[in-house]
Amino acid sequence: MPDAADEIASAIIAQWSAGFGKLDADALAALYSKHAFFFGSNPTLYRGRDGVKAYFNGLPRWRAPRVQFSDVRAERVNDGLVNMAAIASFFLDGDAPSLVVKITWVIAREDGDWKIACHHVSSQTPLI
Repeated sequence: MPDAADEIASAIIAQWSAGFGKLDADALAALYSKHAFFFGSNPTLYRGRDGVKAYFNGLPRWRAPRVQFSDVRAERVNDGLVNMAAIASFFLDGDAPSLVVKITWVIAREDGDWKIACHHVSSQTPLI
C-alpha cells in the first residue's frame, strides 16, 4: 500500500503532466506555492505563481509535448512537507525523449492543499 508521500507526489505528477501536455501555464502555475522557487531548463530563478506562469508561457509551442516521470521517490518530512525526486523525460518532437533531467520538488501544505514550493531540474550528465 503506498504511503501518503507517494500519493501526494503521484497526484501532483498527474496534474503537472496533464498541464504540460497542453502547455497550460495557468494550470501549471496553480500547482505551485505563492512563494515558490522554480529553476527549470534555463538559468533564471522564477518566483511565485507569476514566475512559474512566465516560464511556461515562454516555452516554445511544441505540437504534442508530453512528460514521463520515472524513478520517483517521495518522502514525508513532516505533516506539512514532502520531498520528491525523479527523472523527467520530455518528449517534444517525436517518440524519443528530447530532454531527460533530474527533477526535485519540495511539496508543502498551503491554504489546505499541497503545492510545489521548490522546483529544480538539473542535468543527468556529471558536472565533475
